[in-house]
Amino acid sequence: MAVKEMSRRSGVSIRTLHHYDAVGLLRPAAVTDAGYRLYDDKALERLQIILLFKELEFPLKEIKKILDQPHFDQRAALESQIMLLTLKKERLERMLGLAREIYQTGVSKLDFSVFSKEELDAFAKEAKAKFGDTAAYQEFEERAEGRSDTETAALQAAMMEIFRRMGEVRDKGPKNSEAQTLVYELQSLISRNFYECTPEILRSLGEMYTADERFSKNIDEAGGSGTAAFAKEAIEFYCSLKA
Repeated sequence: MAVKEMSRRSGVSIRTLHHYDAVGLLRPAAVTDAGYRLYDDKALERLQIILLFKELEFPLKEIKKILDQPHFDQRAALESQIMLLTLKKERLERMLGLAREIYQTGVSKLDFSVFSKEELDAFAKEAKAKFGDTAAYQEFEERAEGRSDTETAALQAAMMEIFRRMGEVRDKGPKNSEAQTLVYELQSLISRNFYECTPEILRSLGEMYTADERFSKNIDEAGGSGTAAFAKEAIEFYCSLKA
């Protein structure tokens, strides 16, 4: 299909499609001798994935990096998008509930919990204490600077979701394959969104999860009592295999 038809079917402007081509995010299937771009169903499928990531406020450069991975798993990406979109929906519903309450009763209850960044701020503080002026912390600050409140909340919730699932497999032991897969997911989430999470850094984070009461409390609330300690053990075993 020509770019005009691609635009009509997707709702994405021709100018945007030209830009996606220019930055290498969405290439046409072919280009005619006259220079006209032609797209196929595969390009439409890729565009759908791009738009879902955009809805989650991923930068175009990050979307391209994800989609161009040699072993990109579209199903796994969709599962993550479903989870993040659900978390975003839940946060918007909480904000909508607060707005309705204010509208109906007036500002009689000052509740800012739906906007809270306390957990991420604590994470940043601990990261700085651990890594100081290292490349990892500099990368953390650079990524945090351009992140929206919605994306921040989604990342916090995604991390807590991993710990919730860790709580579900506690009885299988920290060396169990399910626990180890969750550690890998945690490492990947941090590397994708905060900084390159090396085994050394991951091990330090595992220690922090039990040493710092704030993290222990939040993790145990997500996965049940003992989840923070379990996460530390699972991370320790995972990192020992990477040594």
